[in-house]
Amino acid sequence: MSLLDCDPNAISLDELYERLSATGLIGRLFDLARDEDLAIDGSLRDLTSAASVADGLTMRAAFVPRERGQLAGVAALPELLARLAPGAELDVLIVDGSTLVSGKPIAVVKGDAKEVLGLERTALNLLSHLSGVATLTGAMVNRVGEAVGSGRIDVLDTRKTTPGLRLLEKYAVRCGGGHMHRLGLYDAAMLKDNHLAREQGEGFVAFISRAAARARELEPRLRFVEVEVDSLDQLQALLWVEKGLVDIALLDNMSVEELREAVKMRDRKNDALLLEASGGVRLETIGDIARTGVDRISSGAMTHSARSIDIGLDVIA
Repeated sequence: MSLLDCDPNAISLDELYERLSATGLIGRLFDLARDEDLAIDGSLRDLTSAASVADGLTMRAAFVPRERGQLAGVAALPELLARLAPGAELDVLIVDGSTLVSGKPIAVVKGDAKEVLGLERTALNLLSHLSGVATLTGAMVNRVGEAVGSGRIDVLDTRKTTPGLRLLEKYAVRCGGGHMHRLGLYDAAMLKDNHLAREQGEGFVAFISRAAARARELEPRLRFVEVEVDSLDQLQALLWVEKGLVDIALLDNMSVEELREAVKMRDRKNDALLLEASGGVRLETIGDIARTGVDRISSGAMTHSARSIDIGLDVIA
């Protein structure tokens, strides 16, 4: 069940969520969510509902979007309910990755009214935020498809995620049709500017070669080795590294013209090296970047700048 034993971009959303949940990180996040809303003093009490709702009253309520978008997060609701509303029942009506239609319910929860009301805001925060990530991701993927054709370029997230929410935000990227980059500092090696700050000039190639080989020794299940370059001169040097040691070159904050030239340089010297454009990637720019011929585009905006989708909890009985 380890995430290191699979390609997280090649498995189904169901299996992906199962593997993400098995880490225990999502459960710990939901423990915190419960405690910050209901149990700061250990009381596990919604004071307003305790004062206004009769004991034993049951309630049915539906999670209903107020606008269009793409759904993400419904797979996590059972784990959330287990902590905030353990006696409640959940009926899921549409699955993650589905298109949200304004007014069409996502899921229905039934249980003790105090529990249902106690989970409302936390559940809505989760669904709204993750669906916002999926929706922006889907828009970026579609923009790339319009520019160069569907499936030709991977659109990836970054580690610019909300502390504690990384696995869920990356899951939401998958729900929107994007790809997950490295999960953390443990599953891939990525030599960035601060790693390379003292290794310019003649020692650049030797340093990268040693580091890449060592990373593969340290983690046999390593997903990839990537090296960040911020100039065409650095890329030219990287192209002298022995083939197979480095999988991806990250082209950081390069102009469209530089990206085109980088593709030509790669094609002449090492056509097995994947090129990933990053920096300044937004919905407005991603189409032009895709047309340069790069293989991958990564964007932090999908997770750190996504607008939450408006979703409400409507009592139906």
